[in-house]
Amino acid sequence: MAANICGILLAAGASKRFGSDKLMHPLARGVPVAVAALANLRSAIPHVIAVVRPGGAALENLLRESGAKVILCANADEGMGASLAAAVSASGDVAGWVIALADMPYIRPETIEKIAASLAAGAAIAAPAYRGERGHPVGMSARFRAQLEALHGDEGARALLKQNAGLIELIEVDDPGVCRDIDTPDDL
Repeated sequence: MAANICGILLAAGASKRFGSDKLMHPLARGVPVAVAALANLRSAIPHVIAVVRPGGAALENLLRESGAKVILCANADEGMGASLAAAVSASGDVAGWVIALADMPYIRPETIEKIAASLAAGAAIAAPAYRGERGHPVGMSARFRAQLEALHGDEGARALLKQNAGLIELIEVDDPGVCRDIDTPDDL
């Protein structure tokens, strides 16, 4: 496990395309989508902050019971950037973050460990790739703290990644889960 790396689970979306709260939707073994994503993240990184939106007490409680430090993002409706900024601000003095999405429950813990290890070894940005396609989670070093804390809107860190594309260390993995998210019921 990589020392002083914080996991961030972004769980403050509105699930508009899904039609109901997708993060609470049970997977095959009855485990909600967000709890499965958190379990994979926590098995690789013990220190995890989960960001939720106001009014989601059930999700908030489940994530807290599953071992995450849960924070509320009052301005979650602004988009993923606001949620990510809130989590980074709440993370304390860390060497970097592995940023995971709560609607991606199929990422293997060993993939997450590789991203965290890459950050711990000095990578500025690390991301997995499956068959040449960049996926999630994305690791970002503390050198990006100010830019991450200033994020807003629905792009998350996309523009920051684009501006720093030459710094991204892509790690090829045999893990299709890095490219598989759940946006609609058909994605289950």
